[in-house]
Amino acid sequence: MSDTPTTLRQQLQQLEVELRAASLWSAQPPSQEAMASTMPFMYDTLRIEEWLQWVFVPRLHALLDADASLPGNCSVHPLAEHEWTSRLPSGTHAQALKLLADIDATLNKD
Repeated sequence: MSDTPTTLRQQLQQLEVELRAASLWSAQPPSQEAMASTMPFMYDTLRIEEWLQWVFVPRLHALLDADASLPGNCSVHPLAEHEWTSRLPSGTHAQALKLLADIDATLNKD
């Protein structure tokens, strides 16, 4: 029996902790217009950390809560690494990146 749901839930909770610690977590949600984007990762309206907070994490929690199928192909880490490395001070986001790599691996192994 796979322990993927438990592992993934723990990783998502830790990701929130790390995003907060790196000041990449917002109390203010994006506008409805921004959330209506149809582009991958909503990159035309949201920063990667906003997408993680308001789309990725809640959707994965909803799938876990519903005992629904999880995505079998996830590659969030490379985009976050690209975005944050070019925009944030070195080291501030290292733990969040590690967690995203772990989440990608957890979702890709099943």
